[in-house]
Amino acid sequence: MMLSVAVAAALSACAKKEEAAPAADAAKPAEAAAYKLDESKLPGVNRFAVADLDSTKDACSDFGGYVNGKWLAANPIPGDRTSWGAFEMLNERSIGVQRQLAEQAAADTKAAGVEKIVGDFWATGMDQAKINAQGIEPLKPQLDTIATLDSKDKIVDFLRTSAAKGENVLFGFSPEADFKDSKNNIAYASQGGLGLPDKPYYFDADKKDKLAAYEQHVAKVLELSGVPAADAAKQAKDVIAFETRLAKASTDKVTLQRDVSLYYNPVSPADADKLTPNFPWTKFIESQGVAVPQMFSLAMPGFFKEVSAMLDEVPAAQWQSYLRFHTIDQASPYLSDAFVEENFNFYNKTMRGQKELKERGKRVLSTIEQQAGEALGQMYVKVAFPAESKARMQELVKNLSEALKGRIQNLAWMSDDTKKKAMDKWAAFTPKIGYPDKWREWNGLSTGRDSYIGNVLAANEFNYKWMMGKIGKPVDRTEWGMPPQMVNAYYNPLQNEIVFPAAILQPPFFDPNADDATNYGGIGAVIGHEMTHGYDDQGSRFGPAGNFENWWTPADAKGFSGRTDKLVAQFNGYEAAPGLKVKGDLTLGENIADLGGLATAYDAMKKATEGKDDPKTDGLTRDQRFFLNWGTVWRRNFTEDELKLRVNTDEHAPANFRAIGAPSNLPAFAAAFSCKPGQPMVREGDNQVVIW
Repeated sequence: MMLSVAVAAALSACAKKEEAAPAADAAKPAEAAAYKLDESKLPGVNRFAVADLDSTKDACSDFGGYVNGKWLAANPIPGDRTSWGAFEMLNERSIGVQRQLAEQAAADTKAAGVEKIVGDFWATGMDQAKINAQGIEPLKPQLDTIATLDSKDKIVDFLRTSAAKGENVLFGFSPEADFKDSKNNIAYASQGGLGLPDKPYYFDADKKDKLAAYEQHVAKVLELSGVPAADAAKQAKDVIAFETRLAKASTDKVTLQRDVSLYYNPVSPADADKLTPNFPWTKFIESQGVAVPQMFSLAMPGFFKEVSAMLDEVPAAQWQSYLRFHTIDQASPYLSDAFVEENFNFYNKTMRGQKELKERGKRVLSTIEQQAGEALGQMYVKVAFPAESKARMQELVKNLSEALKGRIQNLAWMSDDTKKKAMDKWAAFTPKIGYPDKWREWNGLSTGRDSYIGNVLAANEFNYKWMMGKIGKPVDRTEWGMPPQMVNAYYNPLQNEIVFPAAILQPPFFDPNADDATNYGGIGAVIGHEMTHGYDDQGSRFGPAGNFENWWTPADAKGFSGRTDKLVAQFNGYEAAPGLKVKGDLTLGENIADLGGLATAYDAMKKATEGKDDPKTDGLTRDQRFFLNWGTVWRRNFTEDELKLRVNTDEHAPANFRAIGAPSNLPAFAAAFSCKPGQPMVREGDNQVVIW
């Protein structure tokens, strides 16, 4: 994961200088004559429907059950997924579009440019017979090299050379804007190297079963690669011991999520060399094709200090076991069936409760999105993003922006000095809608029809070198952190930008033909959510230009913290499963953004409909439809294991609590449904959370 996305996640992300180009300008993709899209083969969309409402439930007591209970009961999780709801249904539709495009690209043997890249990935990924025949052979060169690593110097050299190919299994090294000078990119090194989701999985008693299952998985992967069973079992124990030591030196996700400053630890390469004498950073940076800078960010230095110690203290054979396993494990999704199935059995079935392996086409499309997502995105927007959607979104963004301005200006608890700085940041927001104004270049990526994993490894190296080329250069503000076909949105604090890929701009989030109430309760709240991330507990630590700075008066900062503490307490009180409470501190940023986003969207909806009649639709008022579509967005079923994993590691609260958390703090919700004091959806007095 690029640090931009990692930091965005740490800042509660789901990235202003010039407004996104209108649909008719030169950035608009060419007409779609070359592609044919059969709508009849695509799944339908998930809209709010009055028939979904459960009249046996009371909106004021059980809003989630009232708006989503019937739908959730009637829509179990498909076997190849671990959750199912509005996001997943849109994702299925996006996948359907992508598949048709990939098939057409693969059928054109004379294709060039992005079509050739997509076609080559699809053709080789779908050739199951060839992949099975190749077995482990494509990895033999790497594995043979690992077998020769019998000294510290050889191990360090391998870490350098493998990283230069985009195959670093131990830590992250990537470009991102300088926290103190967001116009320019620097290098960031960050902790990594763990096969389990987070530090507590190596130590907590209630996660011992996952650790034991992981050890069995390590042994099985090694055995599949040709290591005798007894040796594989021994090496698996070595890998677990190795990772447990790494985990002890790692920072847990809750801490990282709540303090983004941990990503920024500027040091000179010479000083970094002193911290990690067995792993010289000057030589590492040179080996990545990067001019040695005066400074880079060595995030989580304790982790790297431990790695340096391990190079002295851990036997070479144990390093070999660790590197051998992770090299194979990372490649497993692209190898023969036995590796694919073992990878699924642990990471999806054991860890998440997924019952069935996704069919090959979906897995190949996921690979294309990871390795060449924007290439496929160029094709996607030609057939799946009409110009009128972009124009309507631009109008919605403008209206939400004005509503947020009004909320900031009218804050009673914030001083004029801080308010002025908040308004400066508001004025600098940049919205990006649908797709990039400038597409990424793919010249130099060589793909073919001989090897699926060969294409993956080529793309790994190409993408890594592309990223290394950014270090020490000005930030390209036209770049996107997500491809257009991804059902998501994000706020990038380092660029003070909000980004909405094309794929999310569909029902229930956005419908060009829907009424204002529905759209403002859906995509309007999403827009408000992303804008509010600029003022959540971590985003508020960045200024208008994206620099990491304190623009709060001490009294305002204290008042803000007191209000957010109440939101932490609210979500700490939600029980996701028996004995499993939501982590209010982990999810705080997203919960702030939900609360501020929904309130802002409601204000914008009221302004857009001011003076207009409010005829009931299916017996529902405009305000009711607004909140009901908000609830529809958050309908989602989870497997038991997926729910546990998300509660422990995800900065987002489970969807059912997002459906009720924000509206329960809004008097407008209580008024819309005639709720009375004391009912569960009416938080008042000290229990009511009011922030933005």
